[in-house]
Amino acid sequence: MNRPPAHDVAIRAAAALGEGPTWDPAAERLIWVDVLGARVHTWHPATGRRTVRTTGQHVGAAKPRAGGGLVLNLRDGVGLLDPGTDVFRWLHRERVPGRRANDAAVAPDGSLWAGTMRYDEAAGGGTLARLTGEGRVSAVLDAVAVSNGIGWSPDGRLMYYVDSPTRRVDVFDHDAEGRLTGRRPLAAVEEGAGFPDGLTVDADGCVWVALWEGGAVRRYTPAGRLDRTVPLPVRRVTACAFGGPSLTDLYVTTARTGPAAPHPLAGSVLVVPDAGTGLPQPAFAG
Repeated sequence: MNRPPAHDVAIRAAAALGEGPTWDPAAERLIWVDVLGARVHTWHPATGRRTVRTTGQHVGAAKPRAGGGLVLNLRDGVGLLDPGTDVFRWLHRERVPGRRANDAAVAPDGSLWAGTMRYDEAAGGGTLARLTGEGRVSAVLDAVAVSNGIGWSPDGRLMYYVDSPTRRVDVFDHDAEGRLTGRRPLAAVEEGAGFPDGLTVDADGCVWVALWEGGAVRRYTPAGRLDRTVPLPVRRVTACAFGGPSLTDLYVTTARTGPAAPHPLAGSVLVVPDAGTGLPQPAFAG
């Protein structure tokens, strides 16, 4: 097994539930959210400039839009921040009592795949939906528990998905129309090693998975073999994404929430320099 590279602190913070790191190449910045803090953060590594925007309700993810601005996966649906003005408007609103947004990702065709979960994490209470740039919504998966990591293979023909309580990373066949077939396990996380959470796919087609309560990020090959583990000092590791000018730095979000006394870095964004090479992430078409 490869020797894991050392990590650094990219952004020292105290996020209750840091999530969803996303590299925005047009603005050369990292976007991430504090779900329970209802905040969207941005950070420009070249200058150190940071911004924070309060959303008014829990936010599961924030992704760049093709024309500028952001698309937000929020408690009550999916909304848009317009470029320049920062004006907010709903793209799709569907409030379900007891349910909130969770992780989301943009597919190769520019559609947003937005997950939800119940606050009590009840089985069957979460969903995964696909939204086009025009706001058309179609159900992809229902009756999931904690909809989490989503990502696509370099050729777009496979989609990887995590429903955290299953302790699995699953893989589907994915076609140009956004249809999924052939769900099957790619890898399973053993008892005691945490729960799979957010994920990203690198240029070699390997799947990097953050381990909630596992204090690590793992990389699995396209065949499902574990070939790298990056240990981290924070137990509640939530998500990971490649960023930087060459997409070689792995940014990792963490959480401070929980019953135990948090590690001093819990809630910060960590970075593993030169961890590999990521894939350029498409912007939302809306």
